[in-house]
Amino acid sequence: MAVPVTPVRIGDVVRLKKPHPCGVNEWQVTKLGMDIGLMCVGCQRKVRLERYEFDRRFRGWIHRATETAEDTGVEG
Repeated sequence: MAVPVTPVRIGDVVRLKKPHPCGVNEWQVTKLGMDIGLMCVGCQRKVRLERYEFDRRFRGWIHRATETAEDTGVEG
């Protein structure tokens, strides 16, 4: 079964399947690419997940980052 690619941006705060050991289930996206860089909102621990693992564990957005001209492809 194929897992859909989740459209995330740097600065988004997301919820994953399981909470971090510190007890918080909110992660801020810090890096995009083949792997996704995440920072725990509770304890500031940084981790990286392969794109497939991130998409599989993703459960929703807590807060979306504001759109920039880069995200929309509009030149300004």
